[in-house]
Amino acid sequence: MAAENTAMPWLKHYVKGVRPHIDYPEKTLPELLWETIEKYPGIIATIFLGEKMTYKEFGEKVKRLTRALSQIGIKKGDRVAIMLPNSPQFVMSYFAILSLGGVVVQLNPMYVEREIEYYLNDSGAETIILLDVLYPRARAVKGNTSLKNIIVVNIPQLGTYPGEFGPEVYYFNDLVLNSEPDVPEVAVSPDDVAVLQYTGGTTGVSKGAMLTHKNLVANAYQVREFSHRLFVPGQERILIALPLFHVYGMTTGMNLATCFGGTMILVPRFEAGLILEHIDLYRPTAFPGAPTMYIALLNYPDLTRYDLKSIYVCVSGSAPLPVEVQTKFEEITGAIVVEGYGLSEASPVTHLNPIGGLRKIGSIGVPYPDTLAKIVDLETGEDLPPGEIGELVVKGPQVMKGYWNRPEETAQVLKDGWLYTGDIARMDEDGFFYIVDRKKDMIIASGYNIYPREVEEVLYQHPKVKEAVVVGVPDAYRGETVKAYIVVKDGETLTEQEVIDFCNARLARYKVPRLVEFRSELPKTAVGKVLRRLLREEELKKHGGEKS
Repeated sequence: MAAENTAMPWLKHYVKGVRPHIDYPEKTLPELLWETIEKYPGIIATIFLGEKMTYKEFGEKVKRLTRALSQIGIKKGDRVAIMLPNSPQFVMSYFAILSLGGVVVQLNPMYVEREIEYYLNDSGAETIILLDVLYPRARAVKGNTSLKNIIVVNIPQLGTYPGEFGPEVYYFNDLVLNSEPDVPEVAVSPDDVAVLQYTGGTTGVSKGAMLTHKNLVANAYQVREFSHRLFVPGQERILIALPLFHVYGMTTGMNLATCFGGTMILVPRFEAGLILEHIDLYRPTAFPGAPTMYIALLNYPDLTRYDLKSIYVCVSGSAPLPVEVQTKFEEITGAIVVEGYGLSEASPVTHLNPIGGLRKIGSIGVPYPDTLAKIVDLETGEDLPPGEIGELVVKGPQVMKGYWNRPEETAQVLKDGWLYTGDIARMDEDGFFYIVDRKKDMIIASGYNIYPREVEEVLYQHPKVKEAVVVGVPDAYRGETVKAYIVVKDGETLTEQEVIDFCNARLARYKVPRLVEFRSELPKTAVGKVLRRLLREEELKKHGGEKS
């Protein structure tokens, strides 16, 4: 098998003490949670809207909710949807479902009826746990799905549903209060599917990645190992502003904390001022985030009023981190900002720049322990040498079991244990990897391959640019041409010609945007990834065609 023959030049750049191989516990996520509760009963498990809960208190509530869910019919293998913002109720629901051998279906609270209907039907979920103010959406789709049970969570600070509930509704608080804390015995295996993590849908029909307990436990342990000596069990505080329904927040926030006794500082929505207040007040030691979060904090007018020195490390993922943003955030906060890489199909993290070791700005870093990675030719699939651009493929214990009920799509991305990521990348001589772009995002203009990220890096160097994204738009002569969408910093003005002139001085002429559109904001996913697809679709509608 190719895995045994893959060179691993990155191992020499592992920080001293980080092991290239880890012995992973043959346990499920709930088993690791109960161990944490036994070891650290008095440690604060969650901080949410000013309220604190110890691991002992948290465990008691999880047990009661587990019993309640079993009494309404949840059994092993059942898919149960969670549609909640970051909150203790989310974490409790997650572990209660898993304790029964159920499968968590992650849903974004911003989903509208059409989207909810799709995910419920695709997963076959018969139960949903959601904010009470979202109840009308669940009620609206009930007749078109297999939905039987609706469990409503009331968080007064986030609103309260003013109407009446139907007979199918259970109240979350009542389920917890009125149940005994005795968990039913269910035989759950590490190889069982724990989560259906739907891909963002930015590249086509959204599919459910089947992540097993083994996948998710492995990735939490990999994150911990790569943060050697920096993530001390029972002592860390993680600011979780990334949504827990997104695989990145789920693993680097919730699963990491619960496996190792960390405190989860849960923020229900990202607002720059709110985040800064939480950092100043609760002193987190780690802050996993997305580039848009760091950009928003850097542009906050009263940034200097807050003490951000408690944070030792910021891990950036979900989208490429502009070099200028990384450098400036480190200058202002004193934290180490390291860029990493992952995808839903890999639980999600596969790469990270060494924390406290050699970092290469602009790189996603090196593969995690027990993770193999290589670059293959886009046409032939053959392995490519360092410096060559091709598709990034990875292999490791965190790689998904497959896509839910989609064997053909699974076969397209999983080959001999290798996950074909769809990302275009290169590896340097040291084994550091660099994402060039998504395979489907590559622009072909007059026969030239143009990678949007390279153009975006240049745009972010402009002192007046707050956010930027580049897409390929149809062009009768060139096939495609480069268009830039730009959000200008508050109080600044910028013209199309200024942007083009700036790029002309820094890029080959065929890469320079021919079109520039200024916007007040860019469309984004819940985790802050710019929805390039939506911008491209707008252009295609104008031109009446499609990119092949």
